Amino acid sequence: MTDAADNGSMSFGGPAGLLCMDSTTDSTAQTPFPDLGPAAHAVAQLLPGITDEQLDDPTPCPKYAVRELLGHVVGLSTAFRDAARKEFGPTTGTPPGSVLPALDDDWPTAAPQRLEELVEAWQKPGAREGDTQAGGVTFPAAIAGRVALNELLIHGWDLARATGQDYAPTEANLNVSYELLAPSPDDLSRDGVFGPAVAVPGNAPLLDRIVALSGRRPDWKPGH
Repeated sequence: MTDAADNGSMSFGGPAGLLCMDSTTDSTAQTPFPDLGPAAHAVAQLLPGITDEQLDDPTPCPKYAVRELLGHVVGLSTAFRDAARKEFGPTTGTPPGSVLPALDDDWPTAAPQRLEELVEAWQKPGAREGDTQAGGVTFPAAIAGRVALNELLIHGWDLARATGQDYAPTEANLNVSYELLAPSPDDLSRDGVFGPAVAVPGNAPLLDRIVALSGRRPDWKPGH
């Protein structure tokens, strides 16, 4: 993504695959395995503040209005829930971005339910062990949990910006996302998982740096 998704990549998938990293090893092991609860809760807190009138408003993802972004959140929560459970099928085997996400009328109840199920699934023994599948790609479950958290954190920011709400992820979750998105020392030219990174000052807040690494402008506002 340039401003967020102009290059056609979206979220945990992209034109070249699920992750822009070597998924044969857990390259994010410097941080403890994340608790997805705070990230999911931060997204769930945004949902009651989204009105029907905002569903067609733009988001930092140019191809997604608020309704598609909400549909994507429901879809990714379902996919990574099933990835934690090792229940493989259409929810884990379909590449993201292959179809425009649809939003069902029951989203005000379905979205928080899926987020809760996602958190519970990754708390189960064995969820982070072995390999799993998401977006049609098989990779270590230990990485998948971190990718799920990063998805929630980035798309929570998207929803908050698009609907004019406050958003403050925990420092622990920010550290996980930063470690996942930041180029490795031997690959400083690597684009972010979401798309080409946006330049920001080195002293920018950590959330702004993460947003920039995801290919978004931290100062994005509707209409700008």
